[in-house]
Amino acid sequence: MKLNGIKKVGRSDFVNMGPIKLRQPVPTNEIDLIDPFVLLHHYGPYPINELNNPFDLGPHPHRGFEPITFLIEGEQLHRDSLGNESVVKSGDVQWTTAGRGIIHAEGPTKEFVKRGGNLEGIQLWLNLPAEKKMIPANYQHVANEDFRVVTSEDGKVQTQVVAGELDGTYGRIAAQTPVNAFMIDIEEGGTTEIAIPNTHQSLLYLLKGDVVVNGSSSLKYNDDQLIWFEQDGEGFSLSGTESSKLLLLSGEPFHEEVASWGPYVMNNQTEIMEALRDYQQGKMGFLPA
Repeated sequence: MKLNGIKKVGRSDFVNMGPIKLRQPVPTNEIDLIDPFVLLHHYGPYPINELNNPFDLGPHPHRGFEPITFLIEGEQLHRDSLGNESVVKSGDVQWTTAGRGIIHAEGPTKEFVKRGGNLEGIQLWLNLPAEKKMIPANYQHVANEDFRVVTSEDGKVQTQVVAGELDGTYGRIAAQTPVNAFMIDIEEGGTTEIAIPNTHQSLLYLLKGDVVVNGSSSLKYNDDQLIWFEQDGEGFSLSGTESSKLLLLSGEPFHEEVASWGPYVMNNQTEIMEALRDYQQGKMGFLPA
């Protein structure tokens, strides 16, 4: 396999989001976006209990993109204006297509808050192309045990195919655009190669551990945690220095203008103003607090 070159290595520094402090590897001062991926937040692990629960996010709108949650640890309740209500548990993925507009709320379940525990996850904003920004909203929830997994030849790397395709194994999530989303667990000493289409922009994000990429670049927790690849090869190689977990994202870029404000990702400022108006007029639906 011809390995992709490495365009940029990035940190995952903390930012403040109201009462929450979380890691934000995309965007940063050096990386505006990795088309079609607009934003990547890594929250936790945070101890949640009855005296400490800043993650209860009340009803709020979205339009023009796909907000996606990969829950690493804990338990969250999702509700939305389409009438969906589901408990998302450790390892589960909730994939929301905001499209023309959706209102949702999420936060640790009352039972989880009462018994206490750590909460950790990834919040990803995947852009939609202009032609799909106003499609009907949709919600998908897939449990951890229902995902298909590809195992490396040495048996030490498990790649969970959330969306897209790897070695003929397809994800359970139906994506709106050509995209791959893999959760990779690698044991110490494990090695593998992951194929990525050269039409895709791709990134690798380290959630925990220490790995070597392409035999030379290192990702280490609390240090460099993100690699943005060139589109000049067929994929990349991984070697686990210790037990590690990574998220691989790849997708065909849109090469379109991006205008974002608050919970909306559109193509221009006029569309942002229209989203604000439509939300205020109740056109994105209703969700009681």
